[in-house]
Amino acid sequence: MGARVLANPYTRRDGALWCEGVSLEAIAESAGTPAYVYSAHALRERFRALDAALAGVPHRIHYSLKANSSRGLLDVLRAEGCRADVVSGGELMRAQRAGFAPEHIIFGGVGKRRDEIRAGLVAQVLLLNVESAAELEIVETEAQAMGVRARIALRVNPEVHVANAHEFIATGSRGHKFGIPWGDVPAIAARALASPHIELAGLDMHVGSQLLSLAPYRDGVERLAELARGLQAQGAPLRFFDAGGGLPARYDTEEAPDLGLFAETIVPVVQALGLELIVEPGRFVVAESGALLTRVLYRKLTGGTDFMICDAGMSELLRPSHYDAFHAVEAVRPRGGSSLVDVVGPICETGDFIARDRLVDDAVPGDLLAVHTTGAYGYAMALTYNTRPRAPEVLVDGSRWAEITRRESLADLVRLEAETLEWKEA
Repeated sequence: MGARVLANPYTRRDGALWCEGVSLEAIAESAGTPAYVYSAHALRERFRALDAALAGVPHRIHYSLKANSSRGLLDVLRAEGCRADVVSGGELMRAQRAGFAPEHIIFGGVGKRRDEIRAGLVAQVLLLNVESAAELEIVETEAQAMGVRARIALRVNPEVHVANAHEFIATGSRGHKFGIPWGDVPAIAARALASPHIELAGLDMHVGSQLLSLAPYRDGVERLAELARGLQAQGAPLRFFDAGGGLPARYDTEEAPDLGLFAETIVPVVQALGLELIVEPGRFVVAESGALLTRVLYRKLTGGTDFMICDAGMSELLRPSHYDAFHAVEAVRPRGGSSLVDVVGPICETGDFIARDRLVDDAVPGDLLAVHTTGAYGYAMALTYNTRPRAPEVLVDGSRWAEITRRESLADLVRLEAETLEWKEA
């Protein structure tokens, strides 16, 4: 099975850009700009494609909420049979609020607080992914105090070479903060197996995001399988083999991930172990479903640079500034012609940009632009810097659309501030 090219939900009708059966111009007119737009069809299609690719082994797809935890998207994915992967108490709350059953939730994260660990135990999630000896000690203490047996997986750092688009999204190489160092795993596993308050049910890895090659998966899976076989020989009651996430989205000229080859890399290994496979995709599921709508405010030529100043910037899309990430930009209704410009926002930072030195559709103030592949790490990383309210989120499903997150108001931004201070004596 080769790379399957999934359909682009953004197409043109009579020269203007639509999402599925809804005009982006109509959405912008009603919801205002900036605004995030998502395609429900794209979410379903990507989940179903991955689910079909893994059909050769019992498996669970746990969507990684950190990519985008908006309720409307979670509702679509849960209805498809998707499960949830959370990394904070807040994400756990969001997953529960969206109706995910406790046994459909995995709770990971390198820095879980004691109260978050307790919340996971109270919720009776499928697995707590433990990332250090110190965390295991807290899980054990809390489980004993509550009179329960904590079901855990050990997140292992497989210490493989990872080639990513940016160093900040690599997580499975030696020296990264994530996971239990490879050499420490046997001792930590032995402690877990010896504890009456711990059930060691799985092994987990996550080698990184936006992987440029399946080689890190292959190497990581082989190392994790070696560890699983050793633990099974010791009588460990392993049930789950968690290969993590990392399947890429297409931002520019990248090839679509080859889901058939991905399955060929993982499925035979997990079948041989007799375990249930878990995968934790995030951006693969949601990134290409999304577009950020923004209006051009000004054109400004200064110092030889042609600036296209818009009402969205790093506060709505941090990835270009933080990761030097590429996002395609096009006019919703092109006028003809193009310009070499810097597409920037209104934030008081030189690093506030969406695209630099980019040939894009020529546009004048008032024109509407679409910034693509913003379904992942767009709204999830949005800022209120410069006291700017966060933009609304819109879900399109066929010929209908709805706001799934309202635009913040200025009053929302100061709601938690104390107007009268209640001083406490030291």
